[in-house]
Amino acid sequence: MSSLLEIKDLETMLHTGAEPVRAIDGLTIKIHKGETFALLGESGCGKSMTALSIMRLLPDAGEIVAGSIKLRGEDLLLLPEMDMRNLRGKRISMIFQEPMLSLNPVMTVAEQIGEVLHRHFNIYGKKTNARILEILNQVGIPDAAQRMHEYPFQFSGGMKQRVMIAMALAGEPELLIADEPTTALDVTIQAQVLDLMRNSQQRSSMAILLITHDLGVVAEMAHRVAVMYAGEIIESATREAFFKTPLHPYSKKLFASLPGKNSREQGLAVISGSVPSLSQTFTGCRFADRCDDAWDLCHQKIPLWNDPPDNHYVKCHLFSTDQSSSQPGTAAKEPTPIPIVLQKIANTNNELLRVTDLKVHFPIHKGLFKRIAGNVMAVDGISLTIPQGKTIALVGESGCGKTTVGKSILQLIKPTAGSVLFNGQELVGLERKQLRKKRTDFQIIFQDPYSSLNPRMLIVDIIKEGMDALNGYTDEAEIDALLEHVGLPPETKRRYPHEFSGGQRQRIAIARALAVNPKLLICDEPTSALDVSVQAQILNLLKSLQNSLGIAYLFITHNLSVVEHIADNVAVMYLGRIVEQGCVDDVLRNPKHPYTQALLSAVPTIDESDKREMIPLKGDLPSPSAPPSGCHFHPRCPQAMSICRETYPELTAINSTQTVQCHLYTQKQDA
Repeated sequence: MSSLLEIKDLETMLHTGAEPVRAIDGLTIKIHKGETFALLGESGCGKSMTALSIMRLLPDAGEIVAGSIKLRGEDLLLLPEMDMRNLRGKRISMIFQEPMLSLNPVMTVAEQIGEVLHRHFNIYGKKTNARILEILNQVGIPDAAQRMHEYPFQFSGGMKQRVMIAMALAGEPELLIADEPTTALDVTIQAQVLDLMRNSQQRSSMAILLITHDLGVVAEMAHRVAVMYAGEIIESATREAFFKTPLHPYSKKLFASLPGKNSREQGLAVISGSVPSLSQTFTGCRFADRCDDAWDLCHQKIPLWNDPPDNHYVKCHLFSTDQSSSQPGTAAKEPTPIPIVLQKIANTNNELLRVTDLKVHFPIHKGLFKRIAGNVMAVDGISLTIPQGKTIALVGESGCGKTTVGKSILQLIKPTAGSVLFNGQELVGLERKQLRKKRTDFQIIFQDPYSSLNPRMLIVDIIKEGMDALNGYTDEAEIDALLEHVGLPPETKRRYPHEFSGGQRQRIAIARALAVNPKLLICDEPTSALDVSVQAQILNLLKSLQNSLGIAYLFITHNLSVVEHIADNVAVMYLGRIVEQGCVDDVLRNPKHPYTQALLSAVPTIDESDKREMIPLKGDLPSPSAPPSGCHFHPRCPQAMSICRETYPELTAINSTQTVQCHLYTQKQDA
């Protein structure tokens, strides 16, 4: 079969310092028509730089110094820029990782898609609007005739990603490059986006280069997989062969880093260290310093591709045909962390937090005199309890009110109504001075550590700030111990946040929260958009802290695999209310509410035996300022009845640990 895209010995350099960075170092891949080729690996390994090299959209410091990129035999590196402009958006299109940064905020959706049609098809006037409407309907934009004239900020995250896909598909490309198209999206929106890409591919036999670090997405979408590490491909195989038997130690570690039900009683595998600097000259395997199977040869000689009979290629000395070289020694082990002493809290089942009928309504002001014209009911009467030393996960789509729940529990947002009892003391209405004294008992870890850490402060000062404010003292020895406890060397305290990786910054945020010895941590999407290897480090750390210190967690997330791994109980939230709650095994193994069932069916999995039939959800999450009458979920529910449109369902106990609010079960109970 002739290839659509053929990249051979590609080398891309970034001239950003004293030594050039070899972002891509000898990359060779082939993609066929109608094929989905997945490029898998950690952040910083060169995946996105590969996409930008293909499009010839490198930053000013970037330069392609060797190799070829051929589209149907035509070398793109030899084309003048004018020809590349005619090719981009027409023969090759790209979906960027962050749609809000890629869409023009001052142009309507119709204007942005129209630009593609004007340039590549010379379509104007009524024909333009008709084609835009057709494309937006294809990607599932509701009320497309009206919404095509709106701006990007008026769309949800999932809708913005669909608009990006609509722009990419408008040119009817032969190759679609999708750079992390579902990162940080809800599982339901992710399923819709993947299904949309798959359907578009089937209609036109379009090839897709899928760049991701999500193994579940790869298992669902890819025909062929290539694993990238430190600027080069280290393993390549069909999807079936790769998921049946990953060969490279790095690939095996990625699989072992995945959270889930089977990893709950044990720690996740962690890849020590980080991706090496690409400004150096490598004399051996690039993964050797992080590999458990490495021996002397791995540091001395660059491994070559094996010669497999089944097209499963791997670049590793373990599979070398030179038998004299295949003598692995004892792998170097990580040094044992220095034991430290922190205040220990007994791990009991005593109730630490009880939230009852909590409501947070934000007024909508309109008119010259800013009269209140309505309310955004972000949180509309939720109740939950967290025992000491336990974890409850709060899951649901973006916009359902999860983060608002966490902030209102901590009184960072003032509740409209309800009760928050912490260790038997009511927090709602507590005077500021009294509340300040209580803040040593509960802290929050935010989703984006870079935004929550002051970029102008040293790490030592960031951690000291909370200790000084709440405890009234600072002990640098304790700061050193904290950093060691979260897996960072004490000498890093004299560095700034920008000098750390994403996972390291999240560790600093955890150290800051632990500095005042809290009993409760609100974890707001702490692993969202992290690589699986970094995610494993953070999850292991949180579990270790809970076991040693007895800390309780309210874990806010939309990643149900993480919930399976870390949570004791789970609450499923929809439009400001909890619709199902219970023991994690009961809720995830035997979900009762149609919304919970739809969420679980949308989760991509690498285990063929664990796949569920996809339950499609109609439309998007309604506005919390105008929730539907009756059950809030009924407009999207495949099992909705007439009573669902009239009254909100009562709480029904399924068993001693699981409750649900759904008319399907209130009727059974009445019968």
